[in-house]
Amino acid sequence: MRNRWIGAIVAVAAALVLLPLGTARTAQTAAGAQDLTGVWLVDHFHPGLFPKGDAPFTPWGESRFKLMDPKVNDPNLACLPHGVPRIMFVPLPFEIYQVPGKVLLYQEADNQLRKVYLNRPHPKDFDTPTYNGDSVGKWEGDTLVVDTINFNDVTWLDHVGLPHSDALHVVERIHRVDHDTLRDDFTIEDTKTFTKPWTASQLYKLKPGWEIAEYTCDNNKYTYHPEK
Repeated sequence: MRNRWIGAIVAVAAALVLLPLGTARTAQTAAGAQDLTGVWLVDHFHPGLFPKGDAPFTPWGESRFKLMDPKVNDPNLACLPHGVPRIMFVPLPFEIYQVPGKVLLYQEADNQLRKVYLNRPHPKDFDTPTYNGDSVGKWEGDTLVVDTINFNDVTWLDHVGLPHSDALHVVERIHRVDHDTLRDDFTIEDTKTFTKPWTASQLYKLKPGWEIAEYTCDNNKYTYHPEK
C-alpha cells in the first residue's frame, strides 16, 4: 500500500513539473513560432554590402559615402554601437533567447542586447533616435519578421562605410533553414540615402556548446573624427 501511495505521489509531481513545459510548447506551436534559440555565427563574412560599388545612392547618399573612411571615422573606432543591420554582419557570435513577449539577440560584439517586442507596435512618438532602433516582431509561419525604425544617422550599414539617414527602415525575415543554419533576409529602405529599397541576406551556423564571451572595446578613440 505504501509503495502505491509513493508511486501516485511521484506521478502527480511529474505531471505538475511537465505541465508548464508542455503548455508553453503548445502555445508556441499554436502561435506558429519556430525555435531559434542557440548561439549562432556568421557563415561567411562580407565587409561590404555592395562589393561592386553599385549602391543605389541619391546624390546626398553618394556625397556622404565619399566622406567615409574605415581608418578615420568608422563609429566602431569610438566603441559606439554597430547599429542595424551592421550588427548582424559582425563575425562574432550572438545568442538568441525566446521569452514571453520578446525575442532577445545577445551580441558578443560590444555585449549588445537587441530586444524584439512581440506584443506591441512601435510607439507613436519617440524620445530620441537610437543606434539600434526600436524593433517589433511577429511570426509569419516559421519566420520571425522584425520591423525596426527610430535610428540616428551615426552608424554604418556595413564595414566599409555605407551610410544612412535617420529615415532608415529595416525589415528582417529570420528563419531556420535547417537545424544548423539560420538565415536573415534584410530589406533596407531610406529615401534620403537610396533611390529605392534594396535587399541583402546573411547565413549563420549553429555553434553548440559555445558561450558568449565578455567583450572589451579598446579602440583608440582619438582617431575617430565624426562627420558633420
